[in-house]
Amino acid sequence: MTRQLLRPRALKAGDLVVIASLSGPLPDAYEPNVEQTVAVLERMGFRVRRAPLLRAGRRHWWSAATPEEIAAEFNTLLGDPEVRAIVASDGGQTALGYLDLIDVEAIRADPKPVLGYSDISLLHLVLHARTGLVGFHADMAVPGFGGSWQSAPAARQAELREIYRKLMTSEEPIGALPASPSWECWRPGHAEGPLIGGVINRIALVQATRFALPLERFDGAVLFWEEMGGLAAHVWSYLQVLRHGGILDRIAGMVVGVPREIGGLEPGASPTLREIVLDVLGDRDIPVLGNVDFGHAGPNLPMPVGVRAGLDAERRTLSLLEPAVGPGRVGAARPGERQDRVTSS
Repeated sequence: MTRQLLRPRALKAGDLVVIASLSGPLPDAYEPNVEQTVAVLERMGFRVRRAPLLRAGRRHWWSAATPEEIAAEFNTLLGDPEVRAIVASDGGQTALGYLDLIDVEAIRADPKPVLGYSDISLLHLVLHARTGLVGFHADMAVPGFGGSWQSAPAARQAELREIYRKLMTSEEPIGALPASPSWECWRPGHAEGPLIGGVINRIALVQATRFALPLERFDGAVLFWEEMGGLAAHVWSYLQVLRHGGILDRIAGMVVGVPREIGGLEPGASPTLREIVLDVLGDRDIPVLGNVDFGHAGPNLPMPVGVRAGLDAERRTLSLLEPAVGPGRVGAARPGERQDRVTSS
């Protein structure tokens, strides 16, 4: 199948990054997390601004605002040529409410990185399905840059900062991501293919909408997923949904993130997450790398949706084989310029 990627233009030092409420609200207690995120992004060399809806205490039900208000602000940021990247403040339960309100033509005209995970997984999957946009499944403000990053050792923070800076600014592949002792080979083998994934419940949900990824997008893909909350039985059920949907028959490999706060997966409990995964996979002979540090367990290694990755489960390596950003069009003005697609087989 022909693969179409829409890479955002590479950021440069001094470019503007905006932190925005794309789903949940900002509780008063987490205002310091946003301030710390500003400092992290500034250390990467960017200018940082907060979007108007990102105000402590502002909320509508379980969201930062109504879906229509969030979509309107998101579309404004997508269409603003000064804005070069958008970082979600947090996840939540709102993205499903405005998937049909996103200005996809603005994305095609001026693609830019959108960073986030959890509920933001929906945006990455839908925008990749509709435009080919590379989605940055990566840390956000409250639980990431301003949260788990702050408790990480200084050396780890510096390592992550360089990975994220390179991800957004370099037209060269990052290569091997730094492995952690937590990584486990659950089924040996090697695979290369585009990264597709996110929170597993969001993968299952988006496939039930008219914005679902065509099944062909999973052909030869490296499926990555993680989960937070709920029960071990729920994870098993979501994997069964992917099996029934034909996804597990098409992928070339699987990468599983560190689970967080999932009932039934406590130390010593049975089944383990590895047992659940292998049970649903059955005799599908694909490599599986488990307990990789991305997702809610944080801090996140970035997993750019659509970018080709190399997986060697036995050696416990995961490499990004393509850049997530591109050069833009030669001779064109940077702000608001339409980007060329990258087409490969």
